[in-house]
Amino acid sequence: MDLNGFLQAMNEGREVEAGSELHLFMHTLSEEARRVTSEINGEFHTAAEIRVLMRRLTLTPIDESFSMFPPFYTDCGKNIHIGKNVFINAGCHFQDQGGITIGDGSLIGHNVVLATLNHAEDPEKRGNIMPKPIVIGKNVWIGSNSTVTQGVTIGDGSIVAAGAVVTRDVAPMTIVGGVPAKYIRDVKKD
Repeated sequence: MDLNGFLQAMNEGREVEAGSELHLFMHTLSEEARRVTSEINGEFHTAAEIRVLMRRLTLTPIDESFSMFPPFYTDCGKNIHIGKNVFINAGCHFQDQGGITIGDGSLIGHNVVLATLNHAEDPEKRGNIMPKPIVIGKNVWIGSNSTVTQGVTIGDGSIVAAGAVVTRDVAPMTIVGGVPAKYIRDVKKD
């Protein structure tokens, strides 16, 4: 198993059987991610140093406009894709095996959880994992302490209110909140 094979399986949404080669490779990536996030979180870094560490974590380009306040946690790192002018606030947890895409200009509040994995409902297969991506559009604002679950797309310009649990797609230019998150109103433009 290599990184390309792993990412292909995750991005195709293949079920990961507990103890399989794919599952074991997932653990290897988790160890690498913990090493890099420990470095990110262990001492002060300039914005430029954080971008270098995020490039090392994700193995993808990180634009000079990206900004993040640690601590930051992820158990993979290799399936995160970040646009330009993105800000991630302190305490966020990204479970990115299933894929996380963050569009240009998006703001991620304190302690946001983005979870792309789910377990099998059948108790006999509970250790199996099903990945699905999270896609965050452009100019989205996700409020503090929100959770976004697997398979969710958040449309351009939308707002997720603080503390929301988003289990369904969010239409562009809308505000959602609550548990589970529901439509509140459309975004007002000046």
